[in-house]
Parts: sequence; C-alpha cells; structure tokens
Amino acid sequence: MKLARVVLTVLALLASASAIDRNAFTFTKYDLNVRIEPAQQRIGVRGTITLRNDSASLQKLAVLQVSSSLDWRSIQSGGKPLQFVSQPYTSDIDHTGSLAEAIVTLLHPVAPNGTVDLEFGYEGTVPLDTTRLKRIGVPEEQAKHTDWDQISSAFTSVRGVGHVVWYPVAMDAASLSDANSVFETIGNWNARETAASMRINLCTLTSGEVPTALMNERVIGLSGNSGSIRDAELTSCTEHLFNPLGIVIPSFDVGVFDRLDKPTLEIYYSRDHKSLADGYGTLVDKVTPFLQSWFGQTRQKTKVIELPDPAAAPFESGTTLLTPFSSDSKLAEITLAHQIAHSMFISPRPWINEGVPHFAQALWREHESGRQAALDYMGLHRTALADAEKLTSSQADTAGQHALPNTVDEEFYRSKAMFVWWMLRDMIGDAGLKRALSAYDPEKDKNQAYVQNLLQSESKRNLAWLFDDWVYNDRGLPDFRVLSAYPRSLDSGAYMVTVTVENLGNAAAEVPITINMQEGEVTKRLQVGRKTTASIRIEAPSAPVEVIVNDGSVPESDMSNNVFRLATK
Repeated sequence: MKLARVVLTVLALLASASAIDRNAFTFTKYDLNVRIEPAQQRIGVRGTITLRNDSASLQKLAVLQVSSSLDWRSIQSGGKPLQFVSQPYTSDIDHTGSLAEAIVTLLHPVAPNGTVDLEFGYEGTVPLDTTRLKRIGVPEEQAKHTDWDQISSAFTSVRGVGHVVWYPVAMDAASLSDANSVFETIGNWNARETAASMRINLCTLTSGEVPTALMNERVIGLSGNSGSIRDAELTSCTEHLFNPLGIVIPSFDVGVFDRLDKPTLEIYYSRDHKSLADGYGTLVDKVTPFLQSWFGQTRQKTKVIELPDPAAAPFESGTTLLTPFSSDSKLAEITLAHQIAHSMFISPRPWINEGVPHFAQALWREHESGRQAALDYMGLHRTALADAEKLTSSQADTAGQHALPNTVDEEFYRSKAMFVWWMLRDMIGDAGLKRALSAYDPEKDKNQAYVQNLLQSESKRNLAWLFDDWVYNDRGLPDFRVLSAYPRSLDSGAYMVTVTVENLGNAAAEVPITINMQEGEVTKRLQVGRKTTASIRIEAPSAPVEVIVNDGSVPESDMSNNVFRLATK
C-alpha cells in the first residue's frame, strides 16, 4: 500500500507538471554554500532561496532547475521535507542540453505577491560537455572551444545560466535551433532577477599546489603562492555578495595562476606563459594613457584570466574577462581597451556600462589607424544589429522591452549602444563628450533622463529627438538614400551641390553627407527625421562625381542605396 501511495503521488505530480507555470515565481534571494572538488570534477551546493509569487493566482507547485549533470538530494521548507519529483527537462540554457528539474509540492499554496523560503541540496559533476552544440550540427572540436566550462584538477572555469546551470533557476525550455530562443529566455530571466541578491560561500578542496580561485572579480585563497602542500588537503573559502544580481553571470575559476598586477587591471596566467602575459602588460601600458584622456582614472580594477585553450571563445561577466592570449596584437589591444574602459567608467545601466567600453574599442581603432578603421570595426556589429532590429520589428513592444534602458538583448545594450555613443560624439564633439563622461556620477543616475540632461548641459544642444528614437524607444534603424543631387557651377570655378536625402526608416539621425570630387572630398552633416526628407547645400571646390550618405557611423537597415552618382555639365 505504501508503494502504491508513492506511485500515485509521483503520477499526480507528473500530471501537474504539464500545466505548471515556470515563470510564476521570481527568485529574490539566494544564500548558497558551494563546495568544489576539482580532482573529482565535483560540486556540492547547499542553500536557501526565497521565491516570490509574481503570478495572478495561487501557486501550489514550484520548479527548481539545475544542470542535468547534478542530482537533487533534498528540498525542504521550514525544516520540513517537501515532496518533489525530479525529471529531465530538455533545454539549451545548460551545456548538457538538459536540466534536472525538481517539481516541488509546497506545504501551503502561495498567494500572489507572497513568498516562500526553500532549503535544498544537490551535487554532481561538471565535466566538459558539448551535447547542445553537437545536437545542432556543430563539430565536436569546434564546440569544445565554445562550451569549455568544466571542473577539473588542471583548470576549473564554470559560467552560470546560459552555460552551466550550477545555481537554481526556473524558466521555460529554450533551443539553440529556434532562432534567438536561448538568448531571449535567458535575457528575460536576467531582467526578472535584476533586483535579486545572491550570497555565495565558495569553498575549494585541493591537494598539492595551492591554486588561485576567483568568483567573478573576487580573488579567493592564496593568489600568487608558488609553494606546495603534499599529501594534504586544503579547503579555502570566501564569501561573495551580488547585490543586486543585475545582468552579471555568477562564475568561478580555479587554477594555478601567476599574477601580473597593473594599475588598471590584473592578469592571471598559467606559469609557462609569462612572456605572453608580459606582452599583454606592455599593451596595457600602451592603451591606458589614451583611454584615461577619455574616461579618467581607474575606479575599479578589472581582471583578465587566461583560458588554457588557445582557440576558446572569450567570455566577459562584470569586470572579469576570460580569454586565451592572442598573438594578434591588434586583437589583444581591442580586447584590453574594453576591459580598461570598464575599470575607468562604471554605470548601473547596462546600455551605458557596456556601450561605453565598446565605444572605447572603436575610439582606440581610430586612434591607431584612423576613422575608417573604427568604422570597419563597428561594421562588424552592424549586420547582427540590423538582423536583431528586423526580428524585433515584427514583435509588439508595448512595454518598451527593446528600448536601451530595458533591453536584455546584447545586440542592443552592447552594439546599438556603441553606435549611439559614437553618434553622440560626432554630434557634440570630443571635448563636449569628454566633459559629460567626466561629470557622470553613477550614484546620481537615478532616472533615465540623467544622461540626456548631462549631455545637453555640456554640449548646449537639444538631444531629445535622438534619445527618443534611439534610447527611450526602439524605433528600428534609419534607411537613407540620396533622393536628388543638383550641382551648380559658381563663378569661382567651384560647385554648389544641393542634396536631398530621404529617410525610409523610423529612426531619425544626424548623418554625414560626403561629396566625392574629381579631386578630394567634402563632408557635411544633416539631420533627417524618420519617414521624411531633408536638404543641404554643400560647396564642392572641384567637379562633384558622386554623393554618399552615411559613412557607416550610423547603423542602417539597408546600406546598399547610399551612393548617388552624378554627371557635371
């Protein structure tokens, strides 16, 4: 009879699972005790989470999900064991392509806006796993360079949700084969959790040489120790608090590193790569003075951690970058420019906090190789941004979720934001933008108009139209074309060219208009509203040959119609 009751309970829970609302609860607080055993590839987690019912109905069930390589051991509430069923749940938010999902029956239904605390325990291994990428046809060797997360005695690096779900979450299934499903699902989760807090007590069990461990930017244990402990075990623990959690992905790294300490950042590298680390240090010294002229002195050190796989895809979370060392000095400079800018400029708003360092990369390319090199670099982001805008244009945006202050899409708060900062720079000039960046105070950034007001104050220009189309709303991208160009010869031998530009898109922009002549070129700027035309008169010292609208500094949905060729009488 007892077995029958258990079977009936399990069947009832599984029957309920098909109707469960995985988005009903918001995880408002994590308190985790994490133990890592690199030699065994193991992780064990014990902790408490607070769930808030953000749905409109009573909730009798809760869902907790972790990586499928982990096993649920216990779930309790108020010290009382709860009934739960653990089942596999296919989803590509984890590198294994599946989750261990616990469907939990609560002691009492939770009313809307009510909360419940759950105590839990789970454990298992985190090996390198390329299942989800191989499932969509990515060759295994290539997949290893992307999904490189693992716990091992040689090197441990584990990223959070979207890579390895090593802390509990709850969300609907997402598939890499379904367009942006994974990125949107994780983005929406991060948006819901933006005000959550997470305390982690991370302990590392080691034998032999003492490693360095890092939790995001926090260093754990005995950094830089070159001694060793033989035939003994050492447990090194530290606490780290994410409050608020924001869009930072909680990650941890453990390895035997040496450290190169620079004023703006620290570089952690494997011992046999000292010459490579020294090379990066030289590049840091090269890039830093230029960026200081834009963003000032270091506010918070960033960290660069060397990945042992030379082909591994870099990863950034907060102020920490994990990357293999590159022999391409230009690529290394671009990478470091981003991290150094992070150390100098900090904002609570993702579109500013990430957009400015991307803008810094373009500034560095211009500094080194001229404006066209910067435009070429930004062009690497343009196609993906245009594709993202095309996708969102078919979706309702009544809540403004694609606007820069609200978006969870990296193509927007990184790439689009970079273009916005570059457009602002072109409009108000280097001096005006530097003054605004210098005056920016993250503690005072309490409303979304703060940055607009700051820029307007420093530039003495009305920027409301640009912020309305590019920041506060997502109106897509402009689409410029030269509607007409009429050259008229002057007595001086020069030509006056009247150019009319049409914007077929829904976003206004101030765009450069360039007249190429038989000898040289001349450029002026023109503001063109959405779905309208505007004209400008430009004097050309010699015979004009063609007119080009936009040099690539303004992202467009279509740049194939930007050239207008003309014949001069």
